[in-house]
Amino acid sequence: MTPYLIEWLNLILRFVHVITGVAWIGASFYFVWLDNHLQTPPKWKQDKGIKGDLWSIHGGGFYEVAKYQNGPEKIPEILHWFKWEAYSTWLSGFLLLCVMYYLGAESYLIDRSVADLSQAQAIGIGLLSIFGGWLIYELLCRSKLGKYAIVLALLLLV
Repeated sequence: MTPYLIEWLNLILRFVHVITGVAWIGASFYFVWLDNHLQTPPKWKQDKGIKGDLWSIHGGGFYEVAKYQNGPEKIPEILHWFKWEAYSTWLSGFLLLCVMYYLGAESYLIDRSVADLSQAQAIGIGLLSIFGGWLIYELLCRSKLGKYAIVLALLLLV
């Protein structure tokens, strides 16, 4: 791939990564705000399993949001998931990592004065660090140590 195309791909991926990251953080802030502003609903709503509700207005439209304690009796056919912002941020970040470091492994990953690695070895070490670190994190969180949040946090910090 020519350096010109790599730079354009880098620029586009950076833009996508920043925009999806902003969307992800914005959605997270919105739901934190919602949780913090829910009010106790009337008794008839509580009987339906609603833990809190909120009325808001935006763009001339009125919105009623209800939070269920354990979920509604019947899940609606169309359910809007707020997960694509996080997925898109992760995927665009990983693609950006590949373009930045793995396509330019000779320049960014390999220091011949430290270790004489091939591009494949350097990329393998990079991927192993990411996915190996995630696996270790996951195993620690699922272990008995996961019940002791402060100890786990300190261990992960180290």
